[in-house]
Amino acid sequence: MTFQESIQVCFKKYADFNGRASRSEYWWFALFAFLVSILLSASGAGLISGLFSLATLVPSLAVGVRRLHDLGKSGWFLLIALIPLIGALILIYWFIQPSTDSNQFGEPAEG
Repeated sequence: MTFQESIQVCFKKYADFNGRASRSEYWWFALFAFLVSILLSASGAGLISGLFSLATLVPSLAVGVRRLHDLGKSGWFLLIALIPLIGALILIYWFIQPSTDSNQFGEPAEG
């Protein structure tokens, strides 16, 4: 999946917490959100930066849950991020893992 396809899919599935997301879909969308946030913050557009963060909150959560589904894990594991530092490290470790074969969440995601 390309950078542009990933962004389109994530916004198309804005609040879709079902199914699976490939590694490339997750990481391209994360890169997009990170780069735009940095650019908006650096330009001094604080209000626009905050609005962008709010606009991408739900799709970021949704793609994170779908990525966990791709690994055969419940989306509720996303709450591990609430544990300072260690939670984020665990999620990063999981998110870089390759997709599993078919599981209860469906067939492997393309990309």
